[in-house]
Amino acid sequence: MNRQSLVEQIKKKKSYLCVGLDTDPDKIPAHLKQRPDAVLAFNKAIIDATLDACVSYKINTAFYEAMGPRGWEIMEETVHYIPSTHLKIADAKRGDIGNTSSQYAKAFFEALPFDAITVAPYMGADSVQPFLEYDNKWTIVLGLTSNKGAADFELQKMGEEYLYEKVMKTVASWGNPGNLMFVVGATQAEAFSAIRSWLPDHFFLVPGVGAQGGSLREISEKALNKDAGLLVNASRAIIYASEKEDFAEEARIIASQYQAEMSNYLQ
Repeated sequence: MNRQSLVEQIKKKKSYLCVGLDTDPDKIPAHLKQRPDAVLAFNKAIIDATLDACVSYKINTAFYEAMGPRGWEIMEETVHYIPSTHLKIADAKRGDIGNTSSQYAKAFFEALPFDAITVAPYMGADSVQPFLEYDNKWTIVLGLTSNKGAADFELQKMGEEYLYEKVMKTVASWGNPGNLMFVVGATQAEAFSAIRSWLPDHFFLVPGVGAQGGSLREISEKALNKDAGLLVNASRAIIYASEKEDFAEEARIIASQYQAEMSNYLQ
């Protein structure tokens, strides 16, 4: 999916919501657990219920890799089930030397039909570039994350800049706003205005709204641009909205609430 198509979907739906399919087999409703296709059935129901409210789905690959070969099959079946109108993100956080990154890119962009993948930039340009070589695909690079460990490296000063600033500004020169996004955690709200000032056109994938306590209003006020420029991810708050048979209906309600709030900010 290219930038124009993504922006068109955002404007059409008045939403920049990304639904995270971080599906834990232990947390799906009890009535599904006895089914051999429990996780896939859960994912399909969530997708069907939230399609109209969101523009993207983010599959956290760890939840599927942990299930072994069948988990990989479920991930593949899930990504094929998501329609082409929605940006399909592999939250895989890959990053290795060039020839290995080339294989990662081939796995997620060719063997699997993902539109985007999250990438760790620690090893530098040659670890990121293979992902950027694909047309109409997105590389989503870790910038400033929400976790406590962000203080260990990302928030350390390098001269006058924090490390995350150096990383994001450097990586921005490797791609362009049509193939490169950055992860910026919602709990780092105080940094969004500055980040937007030096990356005015890039999209940010923003986890941490909802269960982690990030403010959708604050992020939107500080970081929306003319094309929205945000994909705000919510996972647990939506997919685990109910533990009962009405889980899909409750997921739809929560996703629609996010969409309605986003619609106000886009005006």
